[in-house]
Amino acid sequence: MLHMLDTDTTSYIIKGHSPAIEAKLSAILPSMVCVSAVTRAELMYGLKRLPVSHRLHIAVRQFLKIVRVLPWDADAADFYADIRHQLATSGQPIGELDMMIAAHSLAAGAVLVTNNLRHYQRIKAPLTLVNWNEK
Repeated sequence: MLHMLDTDTTSYIIKGHSPAIEAKLSAILPSMVCVSAVTRAELMYGLKRLPVSHRLHIAVRQFLKIVRVLPWDADAADFYADIRHQLATSGQPIGELDMMIAAHSLAAGAVLVTNNLRHYQRIKAPLTLVNWNEK
């Protein structure tokens, strides 16, 4: 099963803040792990806010060389429209980029790896969620 790491989980990995996440990641074939192009955009934006000499510039670039980045496509856009409509009409919105990542996970048929289960559980679509940071 393909596992899509959300931005929060990716940040934990890059910063080395969670041995639990790193252990779960190491137990999965690299070909079965990916991030959305949306996560890549968030990571690259984060770097823009840091001095070029900051250690995260190297860490993020190394991570992105190892982990496959899936392009955000028309299927993801269609799932996004459904998710945004559902959350807007139910009065339970989440962030735009989080909706895009969830939609991308659905389009890719991937498990979404996140530390924000409550956040993503508002989505009624059959989104498979897992938190690798749980003890």
